[in-house]
This record gives sequence, C-alpha cells and structure tokens, in this order.
Amino acid sequence: MAATDEGHTLAGWTGCALAAVGAATAGLGVIGWRPGLWLGPAVLALGALLAWALHLAGWGKPSGPRPIAQHPVGVRDMAASEGHAQCVGCRLAGRRPR
Repeated sequence: MAATDEGHTLAGWTGCALAAVGAATAGLGVIGWRPGLWLGPAVLALGALLAWALHLAGWGKPSGPRPIAQHPVGVRDMAASEGHAQCVGCRLAGRRPR
C-alpha cells in the first residue's frame, strides 16, 4: 500500500483553522454581531499571513508530492530557505531557487 502525500503541514493546518474561525466570525457579523464584520476579515488576513510566514520558515511544503519521510505534520522542509520552484509565496518573499 503506497502512502500518499495529502499536504498536511503545520502551515496548512494553521491557515485553515484561522480561515474557519475568521469565516465563522464574519458570519456572526452578517447575522447581527457587528464586531464580526471587521473582526472576521481581520482573522482571515491574519491566517493568510501566518500560514505564509510558517511556509517560509519551513513548516509548509513545496508543490507536488514529498518523500514519505516528510509526510508527518511535524517535519520541517529544510529547502524552504532557498525557495520552492513554482511557488508564488516564495517568489513574493523574494526567494528564487537556484
């Protein structure tokens, strides 16, 4: 049975959790809790920035499947400091792989 790389990373889980909280908070703002109208989008933006920062720190993953040894969530990507090929996040940070 071959293991598949589902892309579960600390950066991915953190971004997803904050996006869910931000969306729920914005939803509460729509149905009447007025602070949610500005707090929800702020949490969404925080989630995107934090996921990007974690990706750049090596807690994300490059595009495509990883080796089986790197599948667990707690494994850092040591190549992140040089930038990933075809990665918009790395390019926005000014990282260009050699």
